[in-house]
Amino acid sequence: MATRKKVLLKVIILGDSGVGKTSLMNQYVNKKFSNQYKATIGADFLTKEVMVDDRLVTMQIWDTAGQERFQSLGVAFYRGADCCVLVYDVNNAKSFETLDSWRDEFLLQASPRDPDNFPFVVLGNKIDMEDSKRQVSQKRAMTWCAQKGGIPYFETSAKEAIDVEKSFQTIARNALQQESDVELYSDFPDPIKIDGDSSRQSGDAGCAC
Repeated sequence: MATRKKVLLKVIILGDSGVGKTSLMNQYVNKKFSNQYKATIGADFLTKEVMVDDRLVTMQIWDTAGQERFQSLGVAFYRGADCCVLVYDVNNAKSFETLDSWRDEFLLQASPRDPDNFPFVVLGNKIDMEDSKRQVSQKRAMTWCAQKGGIPYFETSAKEAIDVEKSFQTIARNALQQESDVELYSDFPDPIKIDGDSSRQSGDAGCAC
């Protein structure tokens, strides 16, 4: 029996500070949520192995800083990405309005081979809040995604774990469609297990989330 090939996917999460990027990543990978907010410094990543359409996929999910003063650090982290996740807070109109600049900046810095068809996924986070606080309608967000070539759109809650798993399955599946740009390994080693309650691996510019 042939060895099943494992796929390593690099996923970048972008969006304004405070929209829930770190919380979404932690909910998906560790099934945990914290009410204590701490801004990400630079970038950090977690890995998770998942099955997608009978393929064993290792997702390397990069959580990047949303503050403008750290955006210059993003260049090195963007390169080699297989999918980009744009996150905004449905209760914060400004965080939605900056999605255009996040998307443009990513395409500029990452320089994907086929920018017109590069897979993006948009997440409207924090839908667990009261409806009265909502500033961005589902229709408005879906219209924006349609105008950008039909970007998949999900409304999520990192706190309540609403559609987090579902959205990341779509993220993995869309990244896999970039088959020619994905590194394939027939004998990919098992991920290194780090002591502690998560598989966090971070470089010099890590964060305590």
